[in-house]
Formats: sequence, structure tokens, C-alpha cells
Amino acid sequence: MKLFFRSRRWLLWGLLLALVLVLLAVLVFLATEYEQSRDQTALEADAAALSSDIRSGLLRNVQTLQSLHHIAGTPEAWEHAAAEVLFQHREMVRIEWRDNALRLLAARDSTFQPDLFRALPRDQALVDVRQACDSARRVSGPAFASSYFWPLSGGQGMELMEMCMPVVRAGAASGFAVITYSLPGLLSELTSRNLIRNRGLAFTEADGTRLALYSTATSTRRTLVANSLLDLQGHTLMVRLESPRVAYALFPNVLTAVVGVLSLALLAVLFLLGRDIRRRQQAETELAEALAFRKAMEDSLVTGLRARDMDSRVTYVNPAFCQIVGFSAEELIGSGLPAPWWPPELVGEYQQRQAVRLAGQALPREGWESVFQRSDGTRVPVLIIEAPLIDARGVQTGWMSAVIDQTEQRRAEELNRASQERLQATARLATMGEMASLLSHELNQPLAAMASYATGSLNLLADGDAVPVAELREGIRRIAEQAERAGRVIRSVADFVRRRERSREAVPPALLIDAIQPLLALQSKKIGVRVQVRIEPGCPAVACDRTMVEQVLLNLARNGMQAMPDGDPPLRSGLRVLGIAVRTVRALGGTPAEGEGLPPRKQWVEFAVTDHGQGLSADVVERLFTPFFTTKTEGMGLGLSLCRTVVEQHGGALSHEPAEPRGTVFRFTLPAA
Repeated sequence: MKLFFRSRRWLLWGLLLALVLVLLAVLVFLATEYEQSRDQTALEADAAALSSDIRSGLLRNVQTLQSLHHIAGTPEAWEHAAAEVLFQHREMVRIEWRDNALRLLAARDSTFQPDLFRALPRDQALVDVRQACDSARRVSGPAFASSYFWPLSGGQGMELMEMCMPVVRAGAASGFAVITYSLPGLLSELTSRNLIRNRGLAFTEADGTRLALYSTATSTRRTLVANSLLDLQGHTLMVRLESPRVAYALFPNVLTAVVGVLSLALLAVLFLLGRDIRRRQQAETELAEALAFRKAMEDSLVTGLRARDMDSRVTYVNPAFCQIVGFSAEELIGSGLPAPWWPPELVGEYQQRQAVRLAGQALPREGWESVFQRSDGTRVPVLIIEAPLIDARGVQTGWMSAVIDQTEQRRAEELNRASQERLQATARLATMGEMASLLSHELNQPLAAMASYATGSLNLLADGDAVPVAELREGIRRIAEQAERAGRVIRSVADFVRRRERSREAVPPALLIDAIQPLLALQSKKIGVRVQVRIEPGCPAVACDRTMVEQVLLNLARNGMQAMPDGDPPLRSGLRVLGIAVRTVRALGGTPAEGEGLPPRKQWVEFAVTDHGQGLSADVVERLFTPFFTTKTEGMGLGLSLCRTVVEQHGGALSHEPAEPRGTVFRFTLPAA
């Protein structure tokens, strides 16, 4: 019943509002129509008055021209009198005296339009002149021709109209007086200024085409338009007058004003009432949406939420908490202590903890770990985070707990622990494999040198009785040096694999190159390659592990010589040269090219090894420093990878680029000592 009466009341309010709106709209419409009709009538009267003024002005001009021909009998006197007429009547731009055959006897142009016939000659308009004079001869009075557009110099133009009037002297026709009118001049000179103030005035044709414009309406609001017919002998023009709407009073009488004010007041009350209802409905909708959003968010959480009052009775649980403990929400709401999810053997401990919380002692904000028992008897490790539950008045009404199931976390920790143990065992095996690979790679070079020197010594002993002791001693000394070098390589590789910090010493670049010079000489002689060494004067010593840097230089140099096999490039080209260049670069204070890619140290020494082989393809460049990648049939693919690791452990950088005219340049930097 309440709903029925409420609906009926709103229906009555709606009908009343609709009635008031209709009445107000009718009153406003009638008042507006009345004002618009009054304005339109006044505007049409003004347009008719302007049209009458123009017609009267043209008649006065006819009288003036008749007196002109009576006063001036000769062409010379006529021209002087015509100039006075043109000066007083600016709407005329030219006056002509023609005979009965329309031959020109005398003419005078207005001083206000001296260049009227500069763009086109006057003869172009004789057709309109002849039309006007033929009409004037028929009616024995002034006649007008149709208006036409006459171009002016400078790309402009003007709308003109010809009037022809018969000249009668001593009772006999003595020719015609031809007057050229400017339509804008007619609007400006023959109309009342008071009638066209703040209005638009123009000449148009019957179809609305605008011929001449004098002024435009000064307002951008909706305008009123009135047209008045200007009927001339031989031609008809339309005078178009535009005026902006004048803002008169909205209500023409007091009664309408009172009704309008009351209607507006009623509308304001209804508007305020409707706005209040809309706001209340919007608030209710937003509250419902907020509750639905909070419910959906709480149901989607994997964290259990539980609320309890000050007597430790459960007042709220979300689905995640029910899933953790294995009880439904109906079973948990209203339950007290001991809680149904407490393990029986831990009830005493948990009750003591509840007593501590009720005593007001602060619990750890990061939470504490506990154990719950599901309804099926299984145990669940959980993390509990609890905080006071405060209502809108700032009063504590209970406790809110967040419960996180840690079963999966514990399982992940166990799996991670087992994985770490397997990874450590795998890492030890990988380290052993890496050490074995590096040793086999790095010991090949000193062992090959020892084999070469031993073979040479045996050859000296097999030549005969005369044994060259000096050469034999030199060979044995070289074997000893390479054996010592092999030992250093073994120690350096072991330290490198264990990533142990090795001792650094200041070594001049020349000593590093001299140490590998004998090994380079052996290989270069076999393939016919000349080794060219250039060391910049004043180049400082480098702080490095001598053995490992020598090995880097030796690897890069041997790779460069292997890139130039016999006949490629040919000997006559002069490119069978392996270049080793050393220079100083500065990362700070030097040129941008010098400092690019270098760590922020003050001074660095750059080593460049250049070969003139066939260069590197795009596929090789992408995998150049990949371990165990090689383009050689006998290589292991660890040389460049080892070189880059050694250089980077010294703080430098290893890079490569094409050489000119062919080949490749490998550059690496070491810090100055």
C-alpha cells in the first residue's frame, strides 16, 4: 500500500511539473512571437523607407541633369558643369552627353573614381548604354539598364548601373544624357544614416543574389531580414535590410511576469528535490557497489581473514579461511574458545596467548607462526598477523586476523634445499671439467714448444761427432723455460677457475711481447708471415698477471697468423704482416672515441693485434666468444672466451673490428700501473 501511494504521489508531481512546463513554454513562445512580429514590421517599414529614399534621390538627380543641359550649351561648358554635379553626387561615377546616334559628344568621370575604365575600356559597356537609351526613347523619359559587374585595377570590381535620359532643347531632341551609377554609392549617398545604423544594407536580385553591400549587422545573434522592391524604369532591384534581434523584456505584462516567477520558483523546488533524490539513489548505488566489490575481493583472496569480538567469538570469516581449517562459515560464526581448529595438545598454549592479547600487550606486527588442525585431523602450518578492529567511532570492537597457509612454502623450501645441494655438486663437477678443458688448451702451446726444442736438440746430436754445445745449451734452456711456463700456466688456470684474486705486478708492454716473441717466430717462419711490433714511446707499464696476459697475446697473435694461411694473402701483396701495436688511451680527459667503453680510470694501455686474413662473417661474429665454438678442425673453442675473461678480470675490455683493407683487429685494454 505504501508503495502504491508513493507511486501515485510521484505521478501527481510529474503531471503538475509537466503542466507548469507547458504553460511556461506557451507564455515564452507567445511573448517571443509578439516581439519578433513587432520587430519584423518595424524593419519592413524601414526597408520601404530606404527604398523610397533611393527612388526620390534618383528623381532629384534627373531634375539636376535636365537643368545641366539647359545651362550648358557647348561641350566645354557642359563638362565644367558636369564636374560640379559629379562632385556633389558621389553616387554618379560618370556622366556622358551623346547624340541621337549614341556617339559621344562630351564625358566627365568622377574625381572619386578616376581609374574606373583603366582595366577595361568604356566601349565594353555600350551594350548596356544602348539598352537603357532604347528604353528611354520609347518612354520619352529616363530609363535604367540592368546592373553589371565592372572590374577595376588591383583585382577588385564594382557593380554599376546605366541610366539614359533624352535631352530636349528648344523642343527638339538633341541626344541623350548617360549617367553611370555605382550601386554601393546609391546605398551610401541616397539613404538615411539613422535607419541603417548597426544594420546591414545591400542590393540584391529577386532570387536573393547580392549585388552590392553597404554595411553588415553588428551582432552575431539571429538577425531579422526585410526586403523592399525598388522598381525603376527598365530595371528592378531589391533593397535588403538586416537587423539583429533587439533584447526586449521577456514578458510583456505584469501578470505574465508573476506567473513566470512562480513557475520558475516551482521549477527550482522540484529541481532541488529531484537532485536530492538522485544523490540519495547514487549514494545507495555506490554503497551497494562498494559492498559487492569488497565481498568479491575478500572471496578472491588466498589469505584467510577472520574477525573476532572482544569475547573472542568469531564474527566473520572469508572462504580462504574456511578452506584452510576445513570448516564452513556457518560452523565457525559465533564459535568461541577453544577454537575448533586448535590442536588438542596445544590448547593450553593458545589460550595463554589469547590471555596476553586481551591483557592489552602488543603482539608482533610481523606475525607469528602457528599450527592449525583441519576438520579431517591434518595439521596446517600457518602465519598469523593480527591487529585491533576499530569501528567508525574509533572504538576497538575486536580483532582482525590474516592467516596465511604455509604448506606450499614449506614444500618449496624443502625442494629448494635439495636443489641447492644438487647444484653445488654439479658446480663442483663443472669446475673440474672447466679446469681440465683450460689446462688441455693452455698446455698445448708450451708442450708443443718443448717438443720443437727437443726435436732440434736431437737433430744436433745426430749430425755427427762435432756437437754444437752452445746451440744445444740454448735448446735445453728453452725447454726449461717452457717447462717453467707450463707450471705457471697450470697455477694460473687453477686460480682462474677458482676465481681467486691473483697477484698483479707492473710489467712493461715490451717485456710481455718479448716473452712470446720466440714462439711467434717459430710459427711465422713456417707460414711466411712477418711480425711487426709498434710500441708507443713513453707507454707506461701495465698492472697485470703476467702469465695470463702473455697467454692472451699469444692466443690472439696465433689466431691472427692462422687467419693468413699460405697464399692468402699472396706474398707480393705486402699484406702477409701480423701487426702488434701498443698505445696509451685515456678514459677521462681524452677524446670520446678513446674513452668509449672503458671503465672510469685515468690511464689505460691498449694492445691491438691486426691480421690481414679474410675477416669474420656475420655468423662467426655472433658466436665468436662462445665457449667451445671454433672454426678450426683442431681447436677446442676456448681461446677467445678465455682471453675475454682474463681481460675483464683485469678491469679492461676486449673488442674486435674489421681492418683495412682486409682482415680483423682485436683490441684489449689493461690498466696502467
